[in-house]
Amino acid sequence: MERYIDPTATVGDGTSLGYFTVVGADARIGEGCTIGHNVVIHAGTVIGKNVRIDDNSVVGKLPMKAALSATTDGSEVAGALIGDGCLIGACVVVYAGCVLGDRVLVADLASVRENVTIGEFTIVGRGVTVENHCTIGRRVKLESEAYITAYSTVGDRVFVAPGVLTSNDNFIGRTEERFKHFKGVTVEKGGRLGVGAVILPGKTVGADAVVAAGSVLTSDAPARKIVVGSPARPLRDVPDEQLLENQGWDD
Repeated sequence: MERYIDPTATVGDGTSLGYFTVVGADARIGEGCTIGHNVVIHAGTVIGKNVRIDDNSVVGKLPMKAALSATTDGSEVAGALIGDGCLIGACVVVYAGCVLGDRVLVADLASVRENVTIGEFTIVGRGVTVENHCTIGRRVKLESEAYITAYSTVGDRVFVAPGVLTSNDNFIGRTEERFKHFKGVTVEKGGRLGVGAVILPGKTVGADAVVAAGSVLTSDAPARKIVVGSPARPLRDVPDEQLLENQGWDD
């Protein structure tokens, strides 16, 4: 059997399905989509028009709850919702309960967990992980191998360079006290995080702030400031020509 399409699923006109593709119950695929080989589209997933999903990817995967998980609650989630014109690379996993806005790109080997919302035109780079209960804004760039911890908020037009790491647990997995204090990071509109920066739990990167490459953010980064070092400290103002409001971009 070359592929399996559940009788309750719908596939739009002009959509092509690769070999060994599986489409689950009540899944809906829009018109003009290109689905690669060995792709699994789980039950209840809704895919818009003109979406491309490359080989060996999984969309709508059900969450798993480990016996000792502190961030996965095991509650039922709705099917994944993939907007029009999205591009999903090879070997990508997009969980159920995830919403991708129109024209989002999720590159090869990335993982987007349940209860995540990603705004339109955002790029999720190669090997990026976005953990559960995150909100990612519009026109964001999450570059290769960045890690966005659970319960984080990333505003519009944020830039996250390769290898950025974030955390939500100051207790590093020990003592019951940690369950009272889990908190992801917040990056406000236009914030930028340099290569290899580390953002500690609950910290906020202000609007248009810059965290320099290799810095460790242990306190909030003020808006429109460049912070540098370990621990990161304000160095100077972001130059006027670098401010988001001066780019002439039409959102």
